[in-house]
Amino acid sequence: MSVRIALYQAQSGIDPGANAARLVEAVEQARAGGATILFTPEMSGMLDQDRERALGKARVEDDDRVLAAVREAAARAGLWVHLGSIAVRAEGDKLANRGFVIDGAGEIRARYDKIHLFDVDLATGERWRESAMYQAGDTAVVVEGTPVGRLGLTICYDLRFAGLFQRLSEAGADVIAVPAAFTVPTGKAHWSVLLRARAIEAEAFVVAAAQAGLHEDGRSTYGHSLVADPWGEVLEEMGAEPGLAFVELDLARIAEVRARIPVHAHRREIARIDKKAVAP
Repeated sequence: MSVRIALYQAQSGIDPGANAARLVEAVEQARAGGATILFTPEMSGMLDQDRERALGKARVEDDDRVLAAVREAAARAGLWVHLGSIAVRAEGDKLANRGFVIDGAGEIRARYDKIHLFDVDLATGERWRESAMYQAGDTAVVVEGTPVGRLGLTICYDLRFAGLFQRLSEAGADVIAVPAAFTVPTGKAHWSVLLRARAIEAEAFVVAAAQAGLHEDGRSTYGHSLVADPWGEVLEEMGAEPGLAFVELDLARIAEVRARIPVHAHRREIARIDKKAVAP
């Protein structure tokens, strides 16, 4: 069974209204191109590292204009959308980095809050403290009945935590989405190899729609939206500019790969770790 998907590689700015308009256009283009589902990046609604400005523009889910616009566009087009993530008001003065799966009637089928928050200091001098603005999620999510089968949800930095992908794999995910806004240094070093590794480990398709280029808030993101099959073969890798790409997923490939190397059947729970002291 072959399914046609679309990936929107964005260059989101600080204005939710402008970003919503671009997302609506991407939905229309994806439908015109014959896709059954569109994947968008992390922070599709607003990419802004200015904490006070971002907090001032963020809204609770029911009042978020980007989410409303994408739901309406999905319903008009009859197209499923994985809205990679948007910033929504959570508890206190924190936001949630939340992804949504929206069906062809515009209904929300699932939500996922990013579990692993990006708190790092890079050698380039870049310093990121995602936990200062966002609260972490605590629940892995697999969505049944999508055009690509069972869809596992992650967001960006989650990519580095193989345990999450194993949990999604064990829950039956056929495709795992990795919407992202990777930095340029970490993207060059690790983006492709990590995505391929996760696809190989999970024996599932990995679909990673990414932010790309120089953004209004001053940051640069890596781009290179990528799709890998369960064998780790790259079916599509975009460049560093915004745009839309279409990919055919042969879902029969999943069973073929899992029969070739039955990792799922061979997994065993590790009862303990035996630490041995080394004598001086």
